[in-house]
Amino acid sequence: MSLLSEAGDRADGHGGGTAPSDVSGADAASRRDPGGSGPRAWARDLALGLRFAFTGGRRGGLRTTLTAVGVGLGVALLLIAASLPNMLFQREVRESARQPDASYEVAKPGPDTFLYLRTDTVFRGDSVTGLLLRPEGPKAAVPPGADKIPAPGTMLASPALRDLLASPEGALLKKRLPYEVTGTLGEEGLIGPAELRYVAGTDILATGKAGNADGRGRTYGWSVPGEPMNALLMLLVVMACVVLLLPVLVFVATAVRFGGEQRDRRLAALRLVGADIAMTRRIAAGESLASALLGLVAGGVFFAVGRQFAGTFSIWDVNAFPSDVVPVSWLTVVVIAAVPVAALVVGLFALRGVSVEPLGVVRTATPRPRRVLWRLLLVLAGVLVLVPSLQGVAPAGDTLHTTGISLGASLVLAGLTTLLPWLVEALVKRLSGGPVPWQLATRRLQLSSGTAARSVSGIVAAAAGAIALQMLFQAIQSDFMHPTNMDTARARLQTSVSAHDGDEARRAITALSGTRGVTGVVGTIESSLWRPGPPDKGMDFGPVTSVFVGDCASLRELATLPSCADGDTFIALAHGKEGPEDSWVTSTARPGAVVALRDPQTHRGGPMPTWRIPDGARTVDSRRDPMGIYQFGVLATPKAVDAARLDSPTAGAMVRIDPAVKDAEEYVRNAVAALDPTTSVRTLQDVERDAQFSTVRTGILVGATLTMLLVAVSLLVTTLEQLRERRRLLSTLVAFGTRRATLAWSVLWQTAVPIVLGLTLSVAGGLSLGVVLVRMVGKSVVDWFAFLPVVGVGAGLILLVTLLSLPLLWRLMRADGLRTE
Repeated sequence: MSLLSEAGDRADGHGGGTAPSDVSGADAASRRDPGGSGPRAWARDLALGLRFAFTGGRRGGLRTTLTAVGVGLGVALLLIAASLPNMLFQREVRESARQPDASYEVAKPGPDTFLYLRTDTVFRGDSVTGLLLRPEGPKAAVPPGADKIPAPGTMLASPALRDLLASPEGALLKKRLPYEVTGTLGEEGLIGPAELRYVAGTDILATGKAGNADGRGRTYGWSVPGEPMNALLMLLVVMACVVLLLPVLVFVATAVRFGGEQRDRRLAALRLVGADIAMTRRIAAGESLASALLGLVAGGVFFAVGRQFAGTFSIWDVNAFPSDVVPVSWLTVVVIAAVPVAALVVGLFALRGVSVEPLGVVRTATPRPRRVLWRLLLVLAGVLVLVPSLQGVAPAGDTLHTTGISLGASLVLAGLTTLLPWLVEALVKRLSGGPVPWQLATRRLQLSSGTAARSVSGIVAAAAGAIALQMLFQAIQSDFMHPTNMDTARARLQTSVSAHDGDEARRAITALSGTRGVTGVVGTIESSLWRPGPPDKGMDFGPVTSVFVGDCASLRELATLPSCADGDTFIALAHGKEGPEDSWVTSTARPGAVVALRDPQTHRGGPMPTWRIPDGARTVDSRRDPMGIYQFGVLATPKAVDAARLDSPTAGAMVRIDPAVKDAEEYVRNAVAALDPTTSVRTLQDVERDAQFSTVRTGILVGATLTMLLVAVSLLVTTLEQLRERRRLLSTLVAFGTRRATLAWSVLWQTAVPIVLGLTLSVAGGLSLGVVLVRMVGKSVVDWFAFLPVVGVGAGLILLVTLLSLPLLWRLMRADGLRTE
């Protein structure tokens, strides 16, 4: 029998015989250097602890493995967090590298130039981006991710887009992209493996007045200097880092103490052969250090394996290539150094309550009541550090006391975490009576409340921080969400299709009106009207205004009309609201005025086509259209003007759809693509989020998802570990007739009581911290019930952990749990 098993058997009162020579060696070493505390004593005892961790038999090996797995999960998540800066940076690099360089103008075509047009669409909520190319010479640059420029009518698709188009789910999207897939777009041309992107060749791009290209280029890759991040967004980021990473550190520290009761019995046996308290603690620290070092290796393996699946999963639409998931060097060093140090510190304090009596009987010394003062002082210290650091934080600023805010928030959340053991102990010692499952649970908590509190410490830090972060998030989001003035009740989609003449524009509107799922179209044929003759002195161009030709129902969406019949004409004035002054419009458009249908500055060849505005044209007030814009100029019904004479008209359409028709938006987008594949369709929305705010929001959601998964795994592993240690007790209770359902309910109560207390503490602490953060940035609390989702998650964790622990509980309650050797 191994040294560790023998020590454990003696600690349980089952061992016998002479102690093994290894234990005698430890006894002799302790007699030669009783109470030694020098480097040699530390090295000796830590080495002995390392040996115990790996030579403790099956049960000792299981504990070491379980601890290493727990530490490894925490390390892997810390390494993922350390990789986020590089992941985001690489996404920006890839996005910049694939864009045509527009930092300089290429005026004339050449052997190495190309025309390009960026396109985008949306398919069932997912963004699909594309780049259309028309090479103007044989040496035109090849875009990143491609081996050549696709021929006209063909495209290179990303793997995700290629698979989507080949599946039945992508049939609607395939109709929208009129290109044959002839290859796959490589990694260099994508920002993520799940991105839906294509690069297509076309011969319809042109420049000039009627051109549809974005521009002409020679090379790819350019960047625009980023704007400094807003101070409030920086505050969100800093708080998110603290809130998301602190529970991971708590979990690592908790994992080091897995199997604490079994280890206490083994190490107490060493006290019987002469080891003093200091030596025992150093040996315990050595065991914890061994598990932490093995956990570092396991974490590295978990991380290396997990990063290979980085592109397989998308969290809140974010995914990355495995090559981009690389931790920042200095953060990696911090993780590698912090985990063993934490293990040593935890191990040194793990045996404060263990003592030994004669005959090898182990008892736990009566613990002193936990003191609450220093825990409250820790919270107070965090507030005192946090409040001055938040002074002067303004929405328009770009500076922040990052260190002070990080330290203050960490102290507050750490203080709340340390309050939980005191709260659990203070409450459970007053509990008594009740059903048998409740009595079993409360008695277990009374005997070992510290273990139960440690198992949910990560929930306290995560929940309190999440509540405070949510309150701050809601308080400042109004600074980064701007009303668009769009009216989604009047229209849902908007597009503008270029046409050669008015008849083609009218056919486009008719086609959209007949599309499946469309209930109405605000359709107008749009062009411009010019004042004939040269411009006024000192002006480079003469007055010009817009003209909209449509039926009365459509024109009423643009202006307030007293009455309308086909043949009527109106002059809409915006009165300076988001448009020109009325005098600019009336200098061109007024009743009886003759207007030019071509630009007098550019018209060449033949007489100038003109149109006389009817004398009976009425002046009306413009109103916001469904896009939230005040239109101005001439509003004419079809009989009032021949739309075929208008110059370069466009078919403007704002579309209403039936929400009951599945994929109604997709049918509209397909109809527009059939009219002009270069035309985009815009979805109307009531508010618009700031781009940086959206990025931060996505990052927080990703991090919160990962953290809650770790918290769930932490709680489950801790519960399973506690059940394993109580195997003999559970088997004994069943042997004496205890119902299995009774024990299952006791496990539920043992999980629920600490979590409920932890959530109560988290709600109080999170709301308090949230109020401090919100008030210090000059905002007011928007929602006092921000804690409800967190409480819901906590309740879900109770049920989930209980359900997942039942199979092991049922197995541990079998009679073979009573067997011993």
